[in-house]
Amino acid sequence: MRPMNPSRPSPDIPLQHSLALLPEQGAPDLLFLLLHGDGADGRQMEPLALALRREYPQAAVVALDAPLALPSQNVAGWRWFDADAADQGAALQAALPGFVARVRAWGALFGLPWPRVALAGFSQGGQMALEAVVAEPHLAGRVLAIAAAPLARPQAAPEGVCLHLLHGLDDAEVPKQHVLDAARTWVGLGADLTADLLPGVGHELHAQLIERGIHQLRHFIPAHLWREAVQQAAEMDAADRELMSRGRPH
Repeated sequence: MRPMNPSRPSPDIPLQHSLALLPEQGAPDLLFLLLHGDGADGRQMEPLALALRREYPQAAVVALDAPLALPSQNVAGWRWFDADAADQGAALQAALPGFVARVRAWGALFGLPWPRVALAGFSQGGQMALEAVVAEPHLAGRVLAIAAAPLARPQAAPEGVCLHLLHGLDDAEVPKQHVLDAARTWVGLGADLTADLLPGVGHELHAQLIERGIHQLRHFIPAHLWREAVQQAAEMDAADRELMSRGRPH
């Protein structure tokens, strides 16, 4: 993979990133945008970036940097929204338009439609990804949310999006009950979703969670594709029966 030249940003929308990998040859056919946790930067996502590079050599893999600096001048780091705000929901909602604009700008940079864009976030980055695809239709086709849960119980399922929740049972920062409750609620709302909770894993970008996420990307078939396949099979069967009733050969 060759690194991307970071001197190509839109003049209107910031495209800050710590890591960007492109295919050795040809244009990317997929885009993975990686979103770090609160107080870190895009370099935190390097293990996931390298795993995605191995599995998807023709994809662009970009680890973004969040826009907000930590309030403490003694600690370097960035965040997607103010996690210390009295109303975290309002803080997150205020951050969504800028985040959505960045995701769309990266997709446009590579000429990729939204189903070919995936968001993969750890902790606050995963939370941002989950909230964004619910709030903004047709933003990304897949979400990997590692050690993350939505702020509140979901009220709607994102249309056309596969949600992959990846969590450690020993996570002391994001209780597993929040993840399970969100997963069950989303399934009840009709979402395409997988949820993997692994023992012996805490609040970390653990190799087992990365491995499981790659597995789900490779093997999970969205329900809408099954429905389309069943519908096509039914239509073909009906057409065959009509031909047979007319005495025509297949």
